Amino acid sequence: MTTCAPRSLLPLLFVAAATFFSRAVTAADSIGLAGFITGNQTLVSASGVFQLGFFSRDGGADGRTYLGMWYASIPGQTVVWVANRQDPVYNTPAVARLSADGRIVIVDGQNATVWSSPAPAINVTGAAAARLHDNGNFVVSSDGSFSQESVAWQSFDYPTDTLLPGMKLGVDIKKGITRNITSWRSQSDPSPGTYTFKLILGGLPEFFLFRGPTIIYASGPYNGAELTGVPDLRSQDFTFTVVSSRDETYYSYSIRDPSLLSRFVVDTTAGLVQRFVWINGAWTSFWYYPTDQCDSYAKCGAFGYCDVSTSMPCSCLPGFQPRSPQQWSLRDGSGGCVRTTNLTCGAGDGFWTVNRMKLPEATNATVYAGFSLDQCRQVCLANCRCSAYAAANVSGGVSRGCVIWAVDLLDMRQYTEIVQDVYVRLAQSQIDALNAAANRRRPSNSAVVAAVVTVSGVLLLGAAGWWFWRSKARRRRRDDTAAPTGSRDDVLPYRVRDRSQHPVLTAARDQRLDEETECHDKDLDLPLLDLKAVFAATDDFAVSNKIGEGGFGPVYMGKLEDGQEVAVKRLSKRSVQGVVEFKNEVKLIAKLQHRNLVRLLGCCIDDDERMLVYEYMPNQSLDTFIFDEGKRRMLRWSKRFEIIVGIARGLLYLHEDSRFRIIHRDLKASNVLLDVNMVPKISDFGIARMFGGDQTTAYTRKVVGTYGYMSPEYAMDGVFSMKSDVYSFGVLVLEIITGKRNRGFYETELDLNLLRYAWLLWKEGRSAELLDELLGGSFDYSEVLRCVQVALLCVEVQPKNRPLMSSVLMMLSSENATLPEPNEPGVNIGRHTSDTDSSQTQTANSVTITAIECR
Repeated sequence: MTTCAPRSLLPLLFVAAATFFSRAVTAADSIGLAGFITGNQTLVSASGVFQLGFFSRDGGADGRTYLGMWYASIPGQTVVWVANRQDPVYNTPAVARLSADGRIVIVDGQNATVWSSPAPAINVTGAAAARLHDNGNFVVSSDGSFSQESVAWQSFDYPTDTLLPGMKLGVDIKKGITRNITSWRSQSDPSPGTYTFKLILGGLPEFFLFRGPTIIYASGPYNGAELTGVPDLRSQDFTFTVVSSRDETYYSYSIRDPSLLSRFVVDTTAGLVQRFVWINGAWTSFWYYPTDQCDSYAKCGAFGYCDVSTSMPCSCLPGFQPRSPQQWSLRDGSGGCVRTTNLTCGAGDGFWTVNRMKLPEATNATVYAGFSLDQCRQVCLANCRCSAYAAANVSGGVSRGCVIWAVDLLDMRQYTEIVQDVYVRLAQSQIDALNAAANRRRPSNSAVVAAVVTVSGVLLLGAAGWWFWRSKARRRRRDDTAAPTGSRDDVLPYRVRDRSQHPVLTAARDQRLDEETECHDKDLDLPLLDLKAVFAATDDFAVSNKIGEGGFGPVYMGKLEDGQEVAVKRLSKRSVQGVVEFKNEVKLIAKLQHRNLVRLLGCCIDDDERMLVYEYMPNQSLDTFIFDEGKRRMLRWSKRFEIIVGIARGLLYLHEDSRFRIIHRDLKASNVLLDVNMVPKISDFGIARMFGGDQTTAYTRKVVGTYGYMSPEYAMDGVFSMKSDVYSFGVLVLEIITGKRNRGFYETELDLNLLRYAWLLWKEGRSAELLDELLGGSFDYSEVLRCVQVALLCVEVQPKNRPLMSSVLMMLSSENATLPEPNEPGVNIGRHTSDTDSSQTQTANSVTITAIECR
């Protein structure tokens, strides 16, 4: 007679067996039909890169358990894949096993099936096995051979919020699989969240970031060479691939250096797609999208395009005008543009070429793979609804096929470099007028010849005299610097630029560099570092030394020959910034000395290279702490309060105590660095402004900074003052208290952003609820409430009602001070779809972050 164990005892038998075989299971990278994992047991890939097992968040307080995958060697359990993200196990112990029909099955403590993978389409033998590979792919092999033909199921086909190297993002038509990545609901809840990044088929391949049903960002169509909305996709460390065929269309990437760990994630907190790399013991953001206001989907409506280099970001294509001039005057271009002259729908039409544009959204466009551009032109002219055409594939510099838009042109933005030609259909009369206007701007040939002859003669005479003066000046400089006297421990040794490696560096260019940069120690008491010394310090700008990247360019960690660690901020040749911002930062920060300001140690100018050398901040920037779930736990309230006070002291020095009154204009968490003792230091003065005399307010037509931290009067009217920085400080204080980004926070039920939510809780006497839920240790509630009230005073809508930094510091430091009642903060009600950061993501030192245009 055969007896069976009761159903409720089966999980206990699993656990007992697992305990007996625990060593064998935990050391393995695979399980067979008789294998399983439960409890703390895991599978570890052969080289120890990835680990698969059960995990829970918040210490399992919510009772939910998931089967997931994380990096085996990285502390903090960075989860990259979750099997049962919509079906957590509530009744533990949970058991994962390989069933006889080739499915991964998860059962709970009552032996009820909670989740299973789809049934494979191929036959499974008794030798079937599931293995965790070093690339992060969990694969079920029908016969245990793990050949490509034997794959019955793989986790790579079912990504969650993370795309690993080798994974595909797109649609496999042949297999009927759609591979999207969707954010977690929250940092503690891996169930599907608000944001999804996915491919939409039709026309040219293009990837879209959705917030719920709404598109908020588009990558731009793929033109065979690049995604036209991601101009910085190329990298020496990564290989990016977009494949479009009859069977499947997808995006994928690989890493040239196998030791470099990287992940591509949909961030639920910030609402971004981000690429992270593991450098110096931390995840560093390599790049992210959307990066600025021009990345907002269809920012300027139909037939409009966005340009971050202009004060009014939206413009109309040639031959078009704003549909609503009143809306455009209020900086709202979402209504788009309309034609100034109607088409004739015949021989009276032509095409005007634009070539520095992100291609319009092409999911509803029509592709003619075998057509030439001339054939495409004729097809477009024959279709009264056709509004533009372009080459469908420009890889290798050769046009192949074409794409025709018989719909409105949406989601265009202008770049500094040429992407590819787009031929926009206009009435021929408009084209003639545009050509005439262009010819009027060109000088005649005779005028050009006369100007060249005259200028050449003047330059020849001037060059001779200048060369004589320059030679004498150089001899004097060599005499002055040949035997330097005296030294200071806190100043770098002076190094002159070595021009022996650049024999073609002409005297004229040499003079231009000297005049443009004004980086001599006789002017600013700032050392000019030799390029060779900077190359040696950073190992020739090795990728392993890269610690971040921003609007200015990349930042590298280095060590000078005297052993001092530095952060080198290198101006990118593709940077939207230039000499003006470089000079501005050098001039301002070289004259500022305060414990809570970052110290500029020197600069390097050589040919087209421009670099700033700062003291190195081993604890990176403030945003890497307060917005990281793991690091936030380490930031106790006492330290957060010290950081708040330190930032206030730094701002007070800039506004009232330094020799010059400085308005920073871009104060934010990523521009506050933390030294080895976690002392905050304000950095990045590239867009700061110096006030003279009794000046307190200024106006600019070119608004710069970061949405989310920018005061209302500055964002809307270009008016900035000390009170603009005070507003940014108030936002930053609330972020430090809550551990949430102002730009990423949104309270759904009450339709409030972070500032309005904080004000609502303060009015109701519930400000303590703002405190970061991950905050550990003891803290003074009265101190927390005082910080909240000061922050709300700083973000009031009227600048005159905001306190000066001297008053802010007094209110923060005095327990007995009577604080005014704050009014409603200066923000709009509800979600801000344009509230995006102008700069590149957080960097380990964040000295790269300088914005030219608020984005």
